[in-house]
Amino acid sequence: MLYIVGLGLGDEKDITLRGLEAVKKCDKVFIEAYTSLLSFGISSDGLSTLEKLYGKPVTLADRETVEERADQILTAAAASDVAFLVVGDPFGATTHTDLVVRAKKLGIDVKVVHNASVMNAVGACGLQLYHYGETVSIPFFTETWRPDSFYEKIQKNRALGLHTLCLGKKQYEPPRYMSINTAIEQLLEVEHNRGESAYNEDTMCVGLARLGSEDQKIVSGTMRQLQSVDFGAPLHCLVIVGKTHPVEEEMLDFYRHSEENNHGTV
Repeated sequence: MLYIVGLGLGDEKDITLRGLEAVKKCDKVFIEAYTSLLSFGISSDGLSTLEKLYGKPVTLADRETVEERADQILTAAAASDVAFLVVGDPFGATTHTDLVVRAKKLGIDVKVVHNASVMNAVGACGLQLYHYGETVSIPFFTETWRPDSFYEKIQKNRALGLHTLCLGKKQYEPPRYMSINTAIEQLLEVEHNRGESAYNEDTMCVGLARLGSEDQKIVSGTMRQLQSVDFGAPLHCLVIVGKTHPVEEEMLDFYRHSEENNHGTV
């Protein structure tokens, strides 16, 4: 049996009871290492926080292990119970869908234990989840590579009055996580080059940092205002606000930008 277990967003305590039960009865436990594990005890001290909670060793599966050497995980799952742990929800990344497909083709039973992910936790800012359009990924620009394919998606969402969740595309070597400030800087550069008025410096947005953690930070304001906010440690995401309902506006007011929240936790 292959158990794919979501760990949630905050820290090691966010695993569900069902997920913890699954992990404790598995012979081998793997954890993905290519999304943020900063708050899960994955540091220079290794996997000590998780291993202490689970009472058993945890094997770090880097991006290549999961995508190219999934056979190791699947071979183990064919012979015994194996858990594959995922930060957020198991289906927050297409790699995990691929793992399920490969397991099923090999006749391996799969059980999925869901948890919170950025896709639903973003509702904390007060914008209603069914008012979102297509989510976009924003990669880090380089001197020679400055893609803007996300621009049309934002444009379409805004034409329909829908909100847009913008996620930074993670860079693996060396590991980098996109800040809200960098995302806005790149978004404005693309708008300047395209000049099609999909958004501008005065467009309302919401910046969210460390969603689900004790020190999560949420600030609403214009792109210009959010550029000056120190959102602190990763992970960050940005919402470009579409047409708002009065209830959404009331919630956004709680997180409205001010000089006080430039540095503090909101």
